[in-house]
Amino acid sequence: MNPLVRPLRTAFNRSSLAARHRLGIRPAVCTSSLLQVRTEASHVGLKPGSENFSHARQNIKEEAGNSGSDFAKMIAGANVYSVKDAERPGFFGITGSIASEVPKPVMVFGLAGGIPYVGAAATTVYLAHEAGMAAAGQLAHVDPGVAITILDQALSVQVTYGAVMLSFLGALHWGMEFAGLGGYQGYRRLALGAAPVLFAWPTLALDPTMALAAQWAGFTGLWWADLKATSAGWTPRWYSQYRFYLSILTGTCILGSLAGITYWGPVGGHGLLDHELRLIRDTRKQLMEQNPTKEYGQEMTVLKGDETFTRLRKTEDIEREQAEREGKKDQKKDEKENNDE
Repeated sequence: MNPLVRPLRTAFNRSSLAARHRLGIRPAVCTSSLLQVRTEASHVGLKPGSENFSHARQNIKEEAGNSGSDFAKMIAGANVYSVKDAERPGFFGITGSIASEVPKPVMVFGLAGGIPYVGAAATTVYLAHEAGMAAAGQLAHVDPGVAITILDQALSVQVTYGAVMLSFLGALHWGMEFAGLGGYQGYRRLALGAAPVLFAWPTLALDPTMALAAQWAGFTGLWWADLKATSAGWTPRWYSQYRFYLSILTGTCILGSLAGITYWGPVGGHGLLDHELRLIRDTRKQLMEQNPTKEYGQEMTVLKGDETFTRLRKTEDIEREQAEREGKKDQKKDEKENNDE
């Protein structure tokens, strides 16, 4: 290297080192406390298992607490502002911290709105039990057809109220858009508010049991959408957790109604007319097996058909056809005798 250039290079290197010392830049050195923390954290992990039952119990407790904390954060929409103010880092600490932020009128009206749905679900289960006992003949004073009809009406009330609840929860997003909460989102938030209405309305035309199952999926999907909306800042930070527990209440009522109908039966959605028609078909089938034909006076005769219909014909037409068949048999018999001769 040129000796004239070397002093310049040395001067630059010295100046940079001097600047480092003046700025107080030092190489990163791990302190003893950090090393101690790392040693304590990795001490258990380096072993294949816990040393004794006390350690195992403590490890399980810590893992359960961490899982509960993660679950609470997930319910809250993973919102750091909702979690950082919690006094305790566990599930109950985070949940209680967020629940304390819910305005009292909102909490009261939300729970009050679920009371009619709980009552409708309990009524459905009770009527399913009564209808099942009536259909089995254990309730002599209750007609099975009437019991099934009342059960069908109770299911219709529950399905209708569920559709109203879905529509209302969607309309809340329109109110937030009008208020500009989290900024004006335009078509995206308005579409989110209109989707539950378009989903809930067709369920009113379904069989009650199918409608309940569809609405359960609707409530679950709407909570997931509310979770994403809370994470995006479109709603108050407590809204996702608030909606989660209301959805748990509604979903429990729906699953309880379906379980009660399935266990006790009979299945709702088949009213008094269907029950009477089924009884008539069963009675007719038994009578037709006993008496294939039955004459009503001198004019009409009932003939046995298949399981779906019964033939009603004039007696004289039946006699004429029988005479024609007998005449044809006699004619064939005479022709056969003539041929033999």
